[in-house]
Amino acid sequence: MSRRTVRVLRLGAVPYAEALRVQERCVAAARAARGPAALPGPAAGRGGAEALPAESVVLSEPAQPVYTWGLRGAPGAAAAAALRARGAALVAARRGGHITFHGPGQLLAFPVLDLRRRRLPLRAYVAGLEALVLRLCRRLGLGAARALPPPFTGVWMGDSKLCAIGVHCGNHITSHGLALNCCTDLSWFEHIVPCGLEGKGVTSLSHELGQHIAVSHVLEPFLDSFQEVFDCTLVSSEDPGD
Repeated sequence: MSRRTVRVLRLGAVPYAEALRVQERCVAAARAARGPAALPGPAAGRGGAEALPAESVVLSEPAQPVYTWGLRGAPGAAAAAALRARGAALVAARRGGHITFHGPGQLLAFPVLDLRRRRLPLRAYVAGLEALVLRLCRRLGLGAARALPPPFTGVWMGDSKLCAIGVHCGNHITSHGLALNCCTDLSWFEHIVPCGLEGKGVTSLSHELGQHIAVSHVLEPFLDSFQEVFDCTLVSSEDPGD
């Protein structure tokens, strides 16, 4: 069986809202690919435009600090005002999980995958996200990184979270995904209870490896790990799904 093709959209440093906008276009494209219009027509292979892969992964680095929350953990009015006063935006996101921080020095990866076609349960998909980050950590020489058993998610160094995971799945198509701290200013996390976990810390690749690890440094090993875990071939794309 041939490997699935997944297109990669590298947005670079962009506002969080822009990454969400591109993600939603990818979700719409994945849904449209299930319909009759997505089936190969008579012109296929005879000079017609080649269809884009139905699945995508959107990669970005938040250009400004932003606090987001999912189905739980929205800040109260006073807490929200205090966070805004520190210069951060606040965004409610359609994902699982409590409040967390996104900002410069962090890799955001939003895979848009069709779990029904992959015959992949949601919990197995989340485990796959953890597995790919663990592979990345091993490639970077961080062999002590680990995933914790449910109900915890993400990738950890001891009691400190290195990578947060929060996903949404609608009609078996995924969105949102993971946030990996590369060289993130971790002081932004001091103003919240990250992911709603009391007594847990937050860390970064730069802190754990003792050297500056930029987002650009991890992109290629991240994509190598993505291909291995989700058994796919990645192709670069400049088209966000317009």
